[in-house]
Amino acid sequence: MISADINIIISRALEGDKKALNELVKSMERMVYNLSIKMLWDPEDAKDASQEILIKVITRLESFRHESSFATWVYRIATNYLLTNLSEGNKRRAMSFDEFALDLKEGMTSAVNYVENEGEQNMLVQEIKIGCSNGMLQCLDKDSRATYILGDILGFNSQEGASIQDISPESFRKRLSRARELLFRFMEINCGIAQPRNSCRCKKQINHCTTTGRVNRRKLMFATNGEDVVLLESINHAENAVKLFKSNPDYELPDETAGEIRRILMVQ
Repeated sequence: MISADINIIISRALEGDKKALNELVKSMERMVYNLSIKMLWDPEDAKDASQEILIKVITRLESFRHESSFATWVYRIATNYLLTNLSEGNKRRAMSFDEFALDLKEGMTSAVNYVENEGEQNMLVQEIKIGCSNGMLQCLDKDSRATYILGDILGFNSQEGASIQDISPESFRKRLSRARELLFRFMEINCGIAQPRNSCRCKKQINHCTTTGRVNRRKLMFATNGEDVVLLESINHAENAVKLFKSNPDYELPDETAGEIRRILMVQ
């Protein structure tokens, strides 16, 4: 969360105040990490990207001209970095929507054989829900993915989103409309959360995901907050698909990674 007194903190950081610099980095970590996860899918990739992005932000801090909000400026640097470096080292190969639909169909089963109790089952459902919904985003081309994340998930308007992506507001709106159309069409046909008549449910994917190694019961990638999470019951139509994405939790950048970033920045 960016502080309301961010301009004061920036000024102090530029003057060499290490406490202010630390506060500034902490204010950006969560937003940068969550954008990176949505763009890259894999939390390990997101950690690496977040470190590079935060270093870029701090080393360019003098160039912030207050022509936009600080958050918008940070997202511009982060989005540009992610779009430029997306293919480098990204562990997950993006599927097409058709490939993803086939994968979901082949993975469905009513049996749930690999859970010890209801609590573990709920955590696996949450793991699959988050992994699957973020996987849907990967089916979009990288520019459309960024636009959808900025527009529908993060809530930037067309002026702000266009500024972040360095395109016209009209282009941003058109790209967002197209991304929505692709995502909603896919979910209307395939996702049982967005459209209850569809047979796919996260619970039905547990066996397939655990036996193929996509989900490690002992080392979850996404459902890491220790809480059982009930899936949204209020999503009745694919047009409300944004609720599915917004139901995914925000993540704190892991302490070890955050600490390493701060150590790097403090010695520069």
